[in-house]
Amino acid sequence: MTLQELYQNIGGDYEQAIGVLRVEKLVDKHIRKFTKNDVVEHLLTAGESMDPTELFEAAHAMKGVSSNLGLVALSNAASELTEEYRPGNERKLSDDEVKTRIQSIRDLYSLTVEKIQRYEESTYT
Repeated sequence: MTLQELYQNIGGDYEQAIGVLRVEKLVDKHIRKFTKNDVVEHLLTAGESMDPTELFEAAHAMKGVSSNLGLVALSNAASELTEEYRPGNERKLSDDEVKTRIQSIRDLYSLTVEKIQRYEESTYT
């Protein structure tokens, strides 16, 4: 599987990732690191406490990492939570809706990681 095929499989935007990281070698390096990133763990922990500051910081970190890698669906989902908890913004979602969004992000993250791991296995030398 090529890196571009991986991006097709995960619904990512390969061109966006290249636009940020400039060369395929760096995209490959960072997409592999994504599977070991603790941003989702941070978001899940923040979701348990429902601490607004922690939720904002965790969602913002998830949005940034995902966006830089062209992981559009994850970035968009994290962006919604970022704006929900951005200081000065009025809350629009109930706590239950926030927890549902966090669960959706976790599920999408797990699926993305699974596909990245398949990519890693297919390119192992």
